[in-house]
Order: sequence, then structure tokens, then C-alpha cells
Amino acid sequence: MAYLTVEDNKQVYFEDYGSGDTAIVLIHAWGMSSRTWDSVLLPLLDAGHRVITIDHRGCGRSDHDFADLSISAIASDVAKLVEDRGLNKVVLNGWSLGGAVATQAAHLLGDRCAGMVLTAGATPVYTQKPDLDLGGAADDVRGIVAAMNADRVNFLSQLSHAVCAKPVSSEMTDWMSDIFIASSARSSSTLGELADIDQREILLDLNVPILSYVCGQDGFVAPGIARWVVENHPRAEGVELPDSGHAPFIEEPEAYMDALKQFLAGL
Repeated sequence: MAYLTVEDNKQVYFEDYGSGDTAIVLIHAWGMSSRTWDSVLLPLLDAGHRVITIDHRGCGRSDHDFADLSISAIASDVAKLVEDRGLNKVVLNGWSLGGAVATQAAHLLGDRCAGMVLTAGATPVYTQKPDLDLGGAADDVRGIVAAMNADRVNFLSQLSHAVCAKPVSSEMTDWMSDIFIASSARSSSTLGELADIDQREILLDLNVPILSYVCGQDGFVAPGIARWVVENHPRAEGVELPDSGHAPFIEEPEAYMDALKQFLAGL
């Protein structure tokens, strides 16, 4: 086990596989942990890539009692980890809220970021804006956070059943539920940030290739958000997975990995 020490002597858990000065950094979804990437990790290692995973503050094996659990703080941990490991180039792969973390981290890393993958990424927006009619309403996000805080165990158990649109085993949903529930109760504040997030300016300013997975049956991140990235960023390409829900690497692993490997080979 390895830990990165950040402010107030708090620790962030990470795993570093392989060698070299370039790596793929896998950034998990809200409330999850680096374990959710295991089915992606192994094929990437088999393909010869150096891979790093990180647990968000408040999630997995990272400390849970951080004062600051914001998306920006998590992104700063990613950037600090890249520096700590002596990496010259990284590709950031962010799932769901991890996409917003990846976008902010790429902005911080500048030329060290060689590419970005958005796996059903909750970026650049999550809710509707006056000039962009994508996603849900900000008040709905706040309502979700309030409902979760009021009945956390039952809410997160139900949430785990909604991640995948394709049928998965009860063992899979139980596993996701256990990971959700193991996260800090205060991590709901991180999720609440999605009500107002708007990363359009910094995302469009990123001069890197971007791969955006568009999941047609995604009940968490509206598919139009992932398409917006493809349609508006000059170096973005999209992968349409019409039958996939919010976890394409679980629901359509072969198609997911084929697109990811092709993207990485082209960098």
C-alpha cells in the first residue's frame, strides 16, 4: 500500500503499477474507489502501460476526515501525485465525477497532461445553464444530496442498482453498494458541487486529445454532455455506446477497452 501525504498530514491512497516516466492515471467516480478500475487495470498492464490509481479524499483507503473534500482539492491531489511519482507525461481517465476531477487536474498539470479520457464524464457541466440546456436541474442535485444524507444506507443501496443499464449480478451490485457505503458520509458535499459546476472554459482551453465515452442509457450523466465535448473541443473524439449505462467498462468491457487502447496508441 502507498500513500501520498498532503495538507494537515492527511493521506491519499494510490497504487502505482509498472515503470517509466509516462502513465495512465485512473480517477474513479463519486463515492467509489480505485478497486472499480480492476477490470481496466489488468488489460492496460498487459498492454505494457504504467498505470496509477488513486482513491479520492473520503473514499476507499484514503483518509476520510479531510476538511476539504472538493473536486478542486481532489484534482490537486492528482497533480501532486503526478509530481511525486516523477512523471513527465500522463493520460488522465476520469469516470463520472472523476471526469470533472480529471479536467481540473489536466488544467493544473499543463504540458504534463498528454491526453484525457472521459468515461461518462460529469464535465464540463452536469446541470442546465442559462446558455446550455444539458443535464438536469441544480435543485435536483441538491435534493439528491439531502435524500442521501437523510437515509444514507438505503439510498446508496438503491443507487448501486441504477449504475448499470444492462443486467449485472447481485454480487456486482452488492459490491458497488459496499464501496459506496464505505465512503465518508461527508463526501456528499463533493457530489453536491455538481449542481453548479461549469468547466467549459478550462476544458476548451486544454490542448490535448480527448476521448469521450457517450453512454446512451446513462441515468447519471446525460449522454448529451459527453457529446458536447466531442462537438465543441477541437481535439476530442467520441465513442458511442448506445446500450450502455453509467459503467461502460463493466457493461461493455470489450468495446470499452478496444476504444481506450486505440486512443492510447494514437497519442
